Amino acid sequence: MHVSHEPVPESLQTLVEYLELSLDKAASVVMTRHTNDACTIYLGDPAGLLEEMKKVGTISIPLANDMLELTRSGINEMEIGGQAYRFVRTFTQVENAAAVVFSAA
Repeated sequence: MHVSHEPVPESLQTLVEYLELSLDKAASVVMTRHTNDACTIYLGDPAGLLEEMKKVGTISIPLANDMLELTRSGINEMEIGGQAYRFVRTFTQVENAAAVVFSAA
């Protein structure tokens, strides 16, 4: 497990907020890029239809890119803000858009 005592980057703080929501709802966090400036965050089953997922937020592309740089495909185990997190990052397609999926592991 990766443990850091440095300040938590904004991107990981944002990811944690969505991971906590996903645990509460027993759903995956699905991030799609819908414009050149922003990614939309959904909770739900990425194998289902977009309209069946719940839109929970929008984040900037630089924040989304940083989130991807600080995590990796596959299983991630890290401590963020003193709390241990274990999740899987995968890629899929939701309708016609590429999507990054964060799921509890």
